[in-house]
Amino acid sequence: MTSLDSATNPAHELPDVSQLVVGVLGGTGDQGRGLALRLAKAGQQVIIGSRDAARAEASAAELGLGVRGADNATTARESDVVIVAVPWDGHASTLTALREELAGKIVVDCVNPLGFDKQGAYALKPEEGSAAQQAAALLPDSRVTAAFHHLSAVLLQDESVEQIDTDVMVLGEERAATDIVQALAGRIPGMRGIFAGRLRNAHQVESLVANLISVNRRYKAHAGLRVTDV
Repeated sequence: MTSLDSATNPAHELPDVSQLVVGVLGGTGDQGRGLALRLAKAGQQVIIGSRDAARAEASAAELGLGVRGADNATTARESDVVIVAVPWDGHASTLTALREELAGKIVVDCVNPLGFDKQGAYALKPEEGSAAQQAAALLPDSRVTAAFHHLSAVLLQDESVEQIDTDVMVLGEERAATDIVQALAGRIPGMRGIFAGRLRNAHQVESLVANLISVNRRYKAHAGLRVTDV
């Protein structure tokens, strides 16, 4: 694994993250699998994690590109950056169980707390304020960030789509950590990582996914976001 530099970077300069190992918890689900695929295609070392190591290994074998599969604890231990792409109802229990393995790691929470009824998707408000803030509360020794919320799992997994035309809003308390996550996002063709504030602002970023689901249903699309004038 590569040591992560804690120095800050100017706004126009992002660190070289090409040698970092990225773990994806929930890597057998649609979103996690799609992110693993795109990062691996960009040349990143990727491990996908699951509660079931055999399932993770099988999914990794299907992806190829040097992707490895392992149980969640091994994935967390052997990665420099860990993306959390588990279902919301398993978010707290997964992170609580991995507190030791995730200590000192950059944790990228991309979980969207949503509910669904006959009117469609709607945002849930966790007690902590957001999924990212819940992660920060449960992982006091980790460097928690939030990113990759607004990506279409369909597009991520469609290998005929060469570029994902979207910006990734990145939130966090530590500049060096958010710079690394921005740089990872920028490794995927078509994407940019854009700093979007501290974790206290994560709820509106997570909840915006409910609006994008409505857009996609109305227009039969896979909508993303672009930030102008940046």
